[in-house]
Amino acid sequence: MKRRFALLLSLGLIAIGCTDAPSDNLIDEARTRAVLDHHWDTFVNNDLEGVMEDYTSESILITPNGTFVGLEEIRANFVNAFKAFPTSIANLTLNESRVVKDVGYILWVAETPGFNLTYATDTFIIQNGKIVRQTFAGVRETKE
Repeated sequence: MKRRFALLLSLGLIAIGCTDAPSDNLIDEARTRAVLDHHWDTFVNNDLEGVMEDYTSESILITPNGTFVGLEEIRANFVNAFKAFPTSIANLTLNESRVVKDVGYILWVAETPGFNLTYATDTFIIQNGKIVRQTFAGVRETKE
């Protein structure tokens, strides 16, 4: 009886934890695509205010360099990113962009005078027209 109760309790908690997620019927893939495209366009143009339009105070960005929570921390991350990828001398190429429901995925590369990103990927959870969760990973090669 205890094991059955624990299983039911666990299933109940899982169901409760999922109530914040939009149902599949409410997800607008076109809106997810629009946010993903806007984010890439503003990122490659070092448009800090444009990039920040895509986030909320509840957003979380996870990278190998740290986890950034909320607008202030995410803004600081992009200030540093734009220093690494200045529009006048960096070349960023989007190789893949996919959207499935509220998930956006991009695969890209970058060349800068100091380093290359030979493989970079971001995954986004986009809800209500905003990025609520994002992860980034990349392979960086320093130029000699």
